[in-house]
Amino acid sequence: MLIGYARVSTADQNLDMQRDALTRAGCEKIFEEKKSGKTGSKRPEFEAALAYLRPQDVLVVGKLDRLGRSLVEMMRTIDKLRQDGIKFQSLTEHFDSETAHGRFALQMHGAMAEYFPDLNRERTMEGLKAALARGRKGGRKPKLTEDDMRAAKAMLAAGDISVADIARRLGVSRVTFYQYFPQARARSKELAK
Repeated sequence: MLIGYARVSTADQNLDMQRDALTRAGCEKIFEEKKSGKTGSKRPEFEAALAYLRPQDVLVVGKLDRLGRSLVEMMRTIDKLRQDGIKFQSLTEHFDSETAHGRFALQMHGAMAEYFPDLNRERTMEGLKAALARGRKGGRKPKLTEDDMRAAKAMLAAGDISVADIARRLGVSRVTFYQYFPQARARSKELAK
């Protein structure tokens, strides 16, 4: 029996494409969830799918990365399936765990899937280090400039302008304003009494 597993990482993503592909492939039962595939995260529907599988069944996924984020995790899962007499197929990559070529291709693809995010992370860190060496910090540009901060301090000191009005004049929300001036929150609470 073909058993499908579909997963998206966030609640605003849609399972329809994966569900349709698994149905076209002939899956008789499909387990679905909206959970991160990050290594170590709990995936109850994935665990349920693994528990449901019997020898000679085939676990089918739309893409290999639905099994997990790390090569070790993916290969451990596929190896456990094989030991239990369960086959594995990935529709997008056309992987079949029953052949030596399929197992080799799975390992190569899994290694590449793990390599590129790691490479991007390394490049990002190198870029941040290079920017820091030039005196620039990474991250978002501050919402308030030094001039804005001086103006806000003067308006707060005057005491006759509300925080909401100061924030509006500076073009930021009250929440953002309070991040820069936490003492203003306490003052506005006292005035509200």
